[in-house]
Amino acid sequence: MGFKRFSLFIIIRTALAMVSLLVLSFFLTNTGYHAASIVMTLLLAAQLAELVSFVSKTNAELVRFFEAARHADYSQRFDLSRLGSGFDELGKAFGDILSRLQIARNQQEETLRHVKAVVEHVPVPLMSIQNDGQVTLWNNSARRLFGTHPVINIDDLSAFNSNFPKQLLAMAPGERSLINMVIDDMQHQLSIAATEIVIAGQKELLISLQDIQSELDAAQLEAWQDLVRVLTHEIMNSITPVASLANTAADLVDDVKAQVDEQLELKDSLSDVSDAVKTVARRSDSLMNFVTSYRQLTRLPEPNKTQVLLTELFDQVTRIACTNWPNKAIDITTNIEPKSLSVTLDRDMIEQVLINLLKNAEHAVQECNSAAISLTAYLNLRGHIVIDVSDNGVGISEEVAEKVFVPFFTTKREGSGVGLALTRQVMLAHGGHVSLHSIQGKGSKFSLTF
Repeated sequence: MGFKRFSLFIIIRTALAMVSLLVLSFFLTNTGYHAASIVMTLLLAAQLAELVSFVSKTNAELVRFFEAARHADYSQRFDLSRLGSGFDELGKAFGDILSRLQIARNQQEETLRHVKAVVEHVPVPLMSIQNDGQVTLWNNSARRLFGTHPVINIDDLSAFNSNFPKQLLAMAPGERSLINMVIDDMQHQLSIAATEIVIAGQKELLISLQDIQSELDAAQLEAWQDLVRVLTHEIMNSITPVASLANTAADLVDDVKAQVDEQLELKDSLSDVSDAVKTVARRSDSLMNFVTSYRQLTRLPEPNKTQVLLTELFDQVTRIACTNWPNKAIDITTNIEPKSLSVTLDRDMIEQVLINLLKNAEHAVQECNSAAISLTAYLNLRGHIVIDVSDNGVGISEEVAEKVFVPFFTTKREGSGVGLALTRQVMLAHGGHVSLHSIQGKGSKFSLTF
């Protein structure tokens, strides 16, 4: 209704100006109307000026409205009632349009904030790679994964794995892959998935990086436990009667030998039989003890965790494991930074783990002229507590290092292959992990990360 009135006012003003022009033409074409011509000329000029002013007011408000819309300035107000009839409806229309634009903008911003909040809290790290190699980390999980390391360009990822950038660039949309990375001395095995997205005509590769290290460790541990459980059950079922019969046969042979003291030839034969049977019995008993030791891998209790000062823990394990080291010319050093460092753990379990690692280190430095073993604890860059057991011994080859935590694997003649496998299981039960860094001929370092 207001716009109709506004148009009507334009028509009326234009019509009046035309009438005034016609009257002025009449006065100018006829003599004797000089005064009237001057008056009509002034009146026509006033009408035209008023018409231009009336239209200019509308144009100025239109310009202000479009500027406000272009710059998203929703604070502008259009109270045009003071400009005359018709402008009040125009001002209300402008205000209503800006209000609707503001509501739509607010809804878009709320949706964007919601999407950003969802992406930020997704537990899977997300990052994108532009065509120029620029990398964007989209959520907290991605930033936590790379920690304090700056990741701006795809080449920055080579610090964690030299093949990582090449592997990412070679991935096709929809493809999945696995990669191992070491970040702040912590091992990560990532399941990588790639998706191509197009924004404003620009393509970029969206990468999800799911750390499956703990799931793989748990699955592998469960598989080994199942295997050990089956093997020990079957072996024990088979060897137990053999051991029992062998011991019984040895006793029977001894009884018969006592009854045939005068028959030397028969007695010698029985002695041979006795030795053979006792050998079978002895090896059967050894095999039973060997199998029994593996049952520890399937019967590990839940850790009874308490807060433990590492200074007390180190004092206890060195007192037990390093008593005779001065006589063997083995130097032991301990260091804890900070001195008040403590950790929540099952003291008995971790004591046994550290004692086993110190015994392994002792074995590794047996042939060293200046044997040195260190026991250290500190906070890594991720805020995790790390305990290192290091030695300057013979070291471990890369091939052997990959197998040391596997049950049944050992490089020692008298070893059972249980110790390090049990160490790994204990650390997994504590929600941590154990790792080995070794250089053959220069020494080894076992790290317990809590």
